[in-house]
Amino acid sequence: MDTSTPRHSDHFHRTVPDPIPSSSPAFGTPARPFRTTRPNAPPPKTSILPILLPPSTLRPVAFRTFTRKHNLTISSPALQTLAVFVGKHCGSGWREEGLAERVLDEVAKIWKRAGGGVIVEEGKGASLRAILQTLEGSMSGGRVVAGKASADGSGRASSLGDDGRMNTINEGSLATRPGDAEEDDSHKSLWPRHWLKAIDAFDLPRLTYNIEKKYFEAIKAKPTLFPPPSHKTALFRDRYNLVYQRLLRNESFQSSLGVAGVPSLQRSASNLAPRQSYKLTPIANLLGRSGSSHMLLGLLSISPTGDLSLVDLTGSVALDLTHTRMIPEDGAWFSPGMIVLVDGVYEEEEMVKGGVLGGNTGVGGAIGGHFVGISICGPPSERRDLSLGTGPQGSGELNSSGGFGWVDFLGIGSERAQGARMRRIQEKCLRAELDATETTRLKIAVMSEVNLDNMGTLDALRKVFSIYNDLSILERPQVFVLIGNFVRRASISGGGRAGSIEYKEYFDSLALALSDYPALLQHATFVFVPGDNDPWASAFSAGAASTVPRQPIPELFTSRVRRAFAAANSELDRSQASDPPGEAIWTSNPARLAWFGPVHDIAIFRDDISGRLRRSAVNTKPDDEEREGEEAEDTTMHEALDGAMGDMEDHTDMAQQKGTNLGAPSPGAFVARKLVKTVLDQGTVSPFLLTQRPVLWDHGSALQLYPLPTALILADPEVAAFCMTYEGCHVMNPGRLIPEGDVPTVRWVEYDVLRNRGRVKEERY
Repeated sequence: MDTSTPRHSDHFHRTVPDPIPSSSPAFGTPARPFRTTRPNAPPPKTSILPILLPPSTLRPVAFRTFTRKHNLTISSPALQTLAVFVGKHCGSGWREEGLAERVLDEVAKIWKRAGGGVIVEEGKGASLRAILQTLEGSMSGGRVVAGKASADGSGRASSLGDDGRMNTINEGSLATRPGDAEEDDSHKSLWPRHWLKAIDAFDLPRLTYNIEKKYFEAIKAKPTLFPPPSHKTALFRDRYNLVYQRLLRNESFQSSLGVAGVPSLQRSASNLAPRQSYKLTPIANLLGRSGSSHMLLGLLSISPTGDLSLVDLTGSVALDLTHTRMIPEDGAWFSPGMIVLVDGVYEEEEMVKGGVLGGNTGVGGAIGGHFVGISICGPPSERRDLSLGTGPQGSGELNSSGGFGWVDFLGIGSERAQGARMRRIQEKCLRAELDATETTRLKIAVMSEVNLDNMGTLDALRKVFSIYNDLSILERPQVFVLIGNFVRRASISGGGRAGSIEYKEYFDSLALALSDYPALLQHATFVFVPGDNDPWASAFSAGAASTVPRQPIPELFTSRVRRAFAAANSELDRSQASDPPGEAIWTSNPARLAWFGPVHDIAIFRDDISGRLRRSAVNTKPDDEEREGEEAEDTTMHEALDGAMGDMEDHTDMAQQKGTNLGAPSPGAFVARKLVKTVLDQGTVSPFLLTQRPVLWDHGSALQLYPLPTALILADPEVAAFCMTYEGCHVMNPGRLIPEGDVPTVRWVEYDVLRNRGRVKEERY
């Protein structure tokens, strides 16, 4: 008798350990394949049948998502790429279920977070193909699923960083959320100095304005010190195009219906008169129009015959400024190398100098005759928020005027891409300050013409450092800017002047003085900007104007100063100090300080610019009789262009305006107004011919002041110290650290970053 267990019993015993028992063990029914539910598990993948989606069919959805919602423009190749992606991953439900709109919305968000430009195209700012490759690993059923891992199975998804490269972010960050994504910055440092960056002029993006696309493009060619001659022409052409587009954005040059353009720079004094729009005439169009009035925009230049001429992209014409009125009167300097607006009358001549017949064009595009100027003024500057297309004071809100908010001018992220995020970080940093009150400010102490070969300079510096050393950490400046010349005579140039050994000893003495204040070295950043007398440029310039931008002071001479900072930081227990260590930064001239990304842009430039302007300025003072006849028409074109002197606010302490009546500007303040207006209207820190101020052709864009920075430190020792605001840009000049006089005095500027206001300070030592 067979006593063995039946087969079904064996199967029963084999199925007992199964955690999910069979529904019918007696008949050996297999267990039902239940799926274990895991937390945060993605939904089952739904199969999508790919379709062929024409780009023209997807265009309305792309326009509604990219242009209307995100203020972006999509190119045709990018639309083709998106149509292939949507057709493959969304299938036939791209329109009815709204799958395409959600995917395109997520693509636009990632593009903006990656710092891409206003035009969505491959290879501009960010990589569209990399974005779609990232989203492909997070797609399920035509939707972007939160927490869906990429193909590598690491539980983390890839995304684009601000520089357009692939970075890694936490899973779920690609999920579709209403509104813009809020980034988690809790892991970032909450000390304001962590977000300070000194940008060398040679590290700034090399941008050029494309007059056809009306947008900025990056120059891909590698810069060199010996470029071809065509780069010299491009240097002035780019300056002209930049000023020209800025001028056309001004409302006085935008014609409206029912308002005819008038050729005069003057307008009716009646407040009821309609707004006049001005029209620019190319110089080449003056031919055959003798005796007619025109307004020209061109570059003041010196012709080969030695006469003053005006040049634009179409030609040049001889300029007669004998009876020209300056607008505003004696309010700015005009010298060769500047771009100006001239209103006047063109007069042809039967024969002009050089043997060119009137009505013909000569060598270099020069036309016959001459242009008699009636009025001359600089192109009106444009406020920073208008240039970037944001709200007032760079609030980050969109502006109907457009602008270049997506352009990364400093290489740290554009205003549209990083501005809002950096403002949130700034608020967190200010709230995290110990015992933060309304008096807590971000301050910068600026000292210029720090001549270390002067015996009294170290005593003056000790006085300034001792004042701030006695204050608390919150009340001290977090940045100290020391600007050259660090020696009064050109070094490394021979002739019995200071050589390399003596120059290094001067900085060794500075290192000893800094070592007496370890608290400042531990909690502050020191920025050193060279002048024309500092090496190595002074080795061949011998004190004359060297090329700009110029390199920082070599490390050969600054080793002891760096060692002083390292010694001071080693004495502090960094395990209990959360703020970044103090450091010394040696930067170029000019240079930029960026605090919280594009929120605070501070430009620094050291040059004897006022003396060069006085030497080369064109004299355009009319006769007294003509001036009396023009007093009835007191309203000038500059008022029409919203660039009158009334827009300038002088913040210099009245106590410093010695020898003048209360409320009346001193002669020094008057010169300061002319200097600020001249530089900011030109939109460059070097508005001269290359024979007066040499410029490295391939780095000319580093000298541009467009858009206007939030603050400009214009260190000119020939002008008295001042602080004033013009078109929203706060301009400061610290003057000389030790002013001339019998009383030993130290003078510097203390700049409040948050209030965008500077104050000239003076103490006896």
